[in-house]
Amino acid sequence: MPLYTAYKKDDGTQVLVWKITESLKELTQKVALKPVCHNRIDGMKSELHRKGFLSVRMLLQEAGYTDFDMFYGDDGKPHLTDGKNISITHSYGFSAIAISNKNVGIDMEMQREKIITIANKFCITEFSYLDPMHLQEYMRQLTVIWGVKEALFKMISLPGISFKNHIDVLRFSIDDKRGRAQVTFDNMNRNYIFFFEELEGFTLVYSFEEEILSH
Repeated sequence: MPLYTAYKKDDGTQVLVWKITESLKELTQKVALKPVCHNRIDGMKSELHRKGFLSVRMLLQEAGYTDFDMFYGDDGKPHLTDGKNISITHSYGFSAIAISNKNVGIDMEMQREKIITIANKFCITEFSYLDPMHLQEYMRQLTVIWGVKEALFKMISLPGISFKNHIDVLRFSIDDKRGRAQVTFDNMNRNYIFFFEELEGFTLVYSFEEEILSH
């Protein structure tokens, strides 16, 4: 299908989301790949992963880029050849990218009750404001928290960071669609701001360093 939705911030940051309805053949015909990416996709056993990979390239094209404009650093983090920052994600039938002049992280997660059973693996301070008695709200907030921590992990790209011990998501409301987080790791002590949207049972999160955000 065409682009599912897009958000543009006042600072020029683009966030684009693709809902994958095409067949693998359709996506393959619409995307030109670098040889290294051809080899990479050929090595993927899952059709779902192949579609996610290709739909990210569809989003690049929507944003005015191609696969040839993106490369990966030694840490696996994607970059654009024009110097802008990019972050990518795909989850089941959705893919999303964020492109910005600032460091940016993005993540998309399916909302599932399973996240409740693993909450203690990635939360500590967050339990002070979460209410497990309201099951649906609890699941939705946990999904946001997990998405924030994934997005920040992609931004920081340093080995050894623990979701549970080093990244704290401060109290937020689902209705606000935004919030703040802190990362404390070695000599790092930084504040971040995040935004989120809920789309057809999925949660999309994107984040920036707070001190350089213009919103």
